[in-house]
Amino acid sequence: MSPVAQALVVLVALLHLGFLVLEMALWTRPAGLKVFRNTPEKAEVTRVLAANQGLYNGFLAAGLLYGVATGSREFALFFLACVVVAGAYGAWSVNKRIFAVQALPALAALAALAWT
Repeated sequence: MSPVAQALVVLVALLHLGFLVLEMALWTRPAGLKVFRNTPEKAEVTRVLAANQGLYNGFLAAGLLYGVATGSREFALFFLACVVVAGAYGAWSVNKRIFAVQALPALAALAALAWT
């Protein structure tokens, strides 16, 4: 795995760790409300669902970091593909900007892995 590919995979992992924090710890706080354009009432009702989503984002980050730590290109490819699918589904089902925030960085990392 090239240094550029490693850096991009780590970037995607860090994004997902950030999503974990936003969804698990900040969902009902001002930062989470602003990022997700939520009302305090809606955030409170959906708090447990958001925490579950955050946990899954943490699993994605862990898989990506494991791929980098072990040098497993296949592991990184699998988890990046999962991120792209999740980002595409989120863009289709929730908000198109999810594609840019989640799927595009993963696609860049996939491209970097493909050329190594």
